[in-house]
Formats: sequence, C-alpha cells, structure tokens
Amino acid sequence: MKNIYITTAIPYVNGMPHIGHAMDYCLADVCARYHRMLGDNVRFQAGTDEHGNKIDLKARELGISVQEYVDNNAKKFQEFIDKLGVEYTDFVRTTDDAHVRRVQEIWQKLSGHIYKASYEGWYCTGCERYVTEKECEENHGVCPDHQKPYERLSEENYYFRIADFKEKIREAILSNEMLILPDYRRIEMLKLLDESPDVSISRPVSQLKWGVPVPGDESQVMYVWLDALANYITVLGYPDSDISDWWPASAEFVGKDILRFHAIIWPAMLLGLSLPLPRTLVSHGFILANGQKMSKSVGNVVDPVEVLDKYGLDAFRYYFLRHVDTFSDGDFTWEKYDTAYANELANDLGNLVQRLATLASKNDIKLDKRAPSELPIEYRELMDAYEYARAFDFAWDKVQKINRDIDEAKPWSLAKKGEVEKLQECMTGLICDLLDANEMLMPFLPTACEKIKAIFADPIVPPETPLFPKQ
Repeated sequence: MKNIYITTAIPYVNGMPHIGHAMDYCLADVCARYHRMLGDNVRFQAGTDEHGNKIDLKARELGISVQEYVDNNAKKFQEFIDKLGVEYTDFVRTTDDAHVRRVQEIWQKLSGHIYKASYEGWYCTGCERYVTEKECEENHGVCPDHQKPYERLSEENYYFRIADFKEKIREAILSNEMLILPDYRRIEMLKLLDESPDVSISRPVSQLKWGVPVPGDESQVMYVWLDALANYITVLGYPDSDISDWWPASAEFVGKDILRFHAIIWPAMLLGLSLPLPRTLVSHGFILANGQKMSKSVGNVVDPVEVLDKYGLDAFRYYFLRHVDTFSDGDFTWEKYDTAYANELANDLGNLVQRLATLASKNDIKLDKRAPSELPIEYRELMDAYEYARAFDFAWDKVQKINRDIDEAKPWSLAKKGEVEKLQECMTGLICDLLDANEMLMPFLPTACEKIKAIFADPIVPPETPLFPKQ
C-alpha cells in the first residue's frame, strides 16, 4: 500500500468550465480510482486560480465585487467537478488566506533566485506571459491560442532566475526522474528549456491590483504562475508542515498548452525550495469539434454540461475516456457521440447486462461466492503507464467477447431443454467474466459499474429500466 498524490491544473475562473477542464478531472479521477482499487492511500487535489486582471475586469463588467465574482465561479467549478463524478480529497482556492500566506513565505524562500529588473517585450494578455522575439516572429505577431496580437509592454518586475536550475531540470527530464508523457512532449520540453528565459513573477500594482502582494514591496503584486503553481504544495500545508508523506506528486495532469510551465517553471520553483520534482507529468491534448479547434469566434464551442445532460455521466465518461486518446487531440461530434452511446455503451454493455440478469433471474442461477479475479497484467501495465484509453479498450474487448460467448453458448436453449447443471455452469462462467470486466471498467464508469455489481449480487435482480435508456 502506497501514498499516492494526484493533482489537476487549477482553472482560471474568468469563464465557465469547458471540455479541457473535464479531461483534466476525468483522467485524474481514473488514476485515483485505480489506485484505490489497488488499496493505495490517495490524496487528490483540485482547485481554482482566482487572481489576475482578467478576473478583475470581468467583475467590473458585471458590476460586482471581485471577491463575489470569484466566490460564484469557484462554486460553479466545484459543482461541475461533482457533476463529473470526480472524487477529490482537497480543494484549494488561490484567494484562500492560508494559500496567500504560504505563497508569500515561498517567495521569501526563493528570494536568492529572484531579482528586480526592467523589461520591454511582447506580451499576450490571454496567456498572461511574455513571449520571445523569435516566438513573436514565428507566430507573425499573433498568439495562436487566443488569436490576438501581442502587445508591446515595458515595466519593472521581479524575475525568477530559471537559469539557476536549467541543468538540473534537463537531467531530471533525461533520466525520467520527472517523467513527461507522452514522450514526444518530453522532447518538446527539452527544446523549450534551452530557449527559456528568466520568468517575470510580478506586476506593478498600477497594472495589476487583484493578486497576492509581494512581501516587502507594496508596489508589486505576484504574477499568476508563481501564485498558481504553488497550490500543489500549499494545499498539503507547505511550508507550515512536513509534506513528505504525500510529496512528490505521483502524477500531475495538465493540458498540453500549459505543460511548459509545469515542466520548466514549476520544477525550478521546487528545486529552489529543495523539494523533489513530481514523478510524472501527464499531458493531454485538445478536444476538437468536427476536426477544428473550438473557438467562440468560430461558434463551435461544445458545452460539457450540455453533453452531460444529454445522456448522463456514464455516456460522457465513456466517450471522452475511450474515444479520445489519453495523450493526443481528440474529436467530438454529436453524431459520433450518439453512435458511441447507442451502438456501444447501450448495446454492448447495457443489453448484455439485461440479457444475463434476466436469464439468471428466470432460471434461479446461484453464483458461488468467490474472491474477485486479479486484474490482468496487460491491463495493469496500461493503467500504470497512464494509457487509459488503451486500458479502456482492453476492458471493452472483454465485454464484446462475452457478447460473442453468450450467442455461441445459447443458455436460453439449455434452459428450454431443462439441462440445469449445464445452464448453471454456462451462466456462472458468463456472469463471472462480466464481473471481471466490470472491475476493470470501474475507474472509468463508476456509477454504471456499481449498479452492475448490485444487479448480480444475491439474489440476481434484473434492472427495472435499462442501464442506458434509448433517447
């Protein structure tokens, strides 16, 4: 039994939850549920990033206080996480008094690597970061993520000296001390590390008021990345208490667009604090809409709550955890979603459960009490490698095989012939195989899998309504 600490990137609360947030939460939840199945102790963080100009401006637009605005949106994110069936243990808000105080202490601990300087350069408001001249030229002066021109800014800020830690970060990545998944992202991060400048970690109060004050300098406010990234350890109690029971994190789940901050700035902060680096950074891709990147301007943004409401939680988790590769960009269309629900989830699994439970109940089939089978080594290897979509496929192959087996065995014919012993043996084998597959599906479809366990308890009782009703 091990202590497992799992983290998710904290979303910026100037907007509503989107599909990318859902992927963070669902992938991390699969990881947490899998480790609980193995008997590990799991601590699972989620939270909200609540400082910055965009939040201040949005609150002004709505005519409410900034605190009221972030309180409202933090609640919406918590409700969204709950709607996804995600079971976290810790929730951190960057406006929490404890977080603010701890971040200020972290700043002071890092002070030997912090300096003040003037800087002029190209800045993206959407990313809240400066870009190099080279990056600006390559993107033709427009941020590819936000489709807005970079601004030329000049200001005096505090900087965190990334150069102090580059060699140690490179060694950690190359040796897999800090494993970056997928491997091609690891190669990208090594290239970005070479080019990475020292990072601005503050803004003048004249430009940013809503943030954590810099210790000892009332004219400056902490910049988002140092404030936000520190949440992974402040939520554990650092630096007030020893966090070694849980840190380093076993896995940190992030979108590919913010991997660079987690693979470069975050390790530099940890090294500056003499803390170990996270064991694994799991980077997932974007969800596309019919092959195109989702964009408000294009009008193709898919609302995850609408998707959840259409067929429910099991269908949502089924599609985005099986039909979207764990690491690569995935695609969503309503047609694909409908097909996956009707032809796979409702038919392959829902219909199978109904058939077996009905046959077992009508023929008074008794299941011998048995210890659950060990999880197959192939499944364990995929889950341990964070290859969740492939592990889901592996479990689903078992479901499809049981469907083939029941058609070949024809237990209904054995029942008609009165071959009681053969029927009992046949049905026991089929149901036990289903329960073994169900165990593998548990991290992915916890709600449905708990229902299936209950259906095949003693006595076996078919569900009154289909597990996945037709829409």
